[in-house]
Amino acid sequence: MAFHDFKVLLPVLCVILLILSSGTKLSESARVFTVVNNCKETIWPGVFPGENFNGGGFVLKPGQSQVFTAPVSWSGRIWGRTGCKFDSAGSGSCQTGACGSTLKCGASGETPASLAEFTLAALDFYDVSLVDGFNLPITVTPINGKGNCSVAGCDGDLRKDCPSELSVKAKGKVVACRSACDVFNTDEYCCRGVFGNPVTCLPTFYSKKFKQACPTAYSYAYDDPSSIFTCAGTGDYVITFCSSRSHKACTYHDKKLVCSASRGLKSLINGRWSALIILAAMLILNLGNMSSLK
Repeated sequence: MAFHDFKVLLPVLCVILLILSSGTKLSESARVFTVVNNCKETIWPGVFPGENFNGGGFVLKPGQSQVFTAPVSWSGRIWGRTGCKFDSAGSGSCQTGACGSTLKCGASGETPASLAEFTLAALDFYDVSLVDGFNLPITVTPINGKGNCSVAGCDGDLRKDCPSELSVKAKGKVVACRSACDVFNTDEYCCRGVFGNPVTCLPTFYSKKFKQACPTAYSYAYDDPSSIFTCAGTGDYVITFCSSRSHKACTYHDKKLVCSASRGLKSLINGRWSALIILAAMLILNLGNMSSLK
């Protein structure tokens, strides 16, 4: 190819290189966590470790949300606390999910509590766990990720249908549902001893009740196949209390609102590759035209 031909193609090559180099490495990007309260009551989410989440605790009134950013190395859990009373110094107590006597959690919450669990890496792992009981419906909705990226969590409120022997009440109202392991403390319900493996530890009457309310949550210790999920890329996560899995979830990414039901950033990524394909086609056409002129 002549030097003149190379100069003609140089702008196209530069644009292709710019497109390829414009994005950050997907697995190295921080994750945006949006915590939403769709409950009719005020809740006090707890997070542990909580250095990136307002110190591990905050208040959300009905309809409110807060946005946080966590590094890829973060591994932890998020849950909701109910019936709390804190003073101006952040000292107080909760009916469910308490992590001691402070607003900001320095440890995991007390059982029973519905948990959203995360391990962030090149491939993120996440789940909703009811192994330690249930106190609030919770869902985890990934946005912008690649791979499985399914919605984890609940469609219903187990407090409305909690077996009486598992129920936790406050002022005559069921506020949480304990796990069968916590109540009966047997090997069968706790998946230990001869039941300490996925072959012998099977769903029970109680775990099935939990599974009905939260189809994609851990209902017992070896509920892995249908309850743990993975997501790769720049996936953000929306943790919503008192919402079904089909509910549209939204987050702010790069100062833009992106929702689970929209194309969002995936359309931008797809658009980037579409542009690359178009430019590659232009390059091929230019080569063909120049070779035909010789």
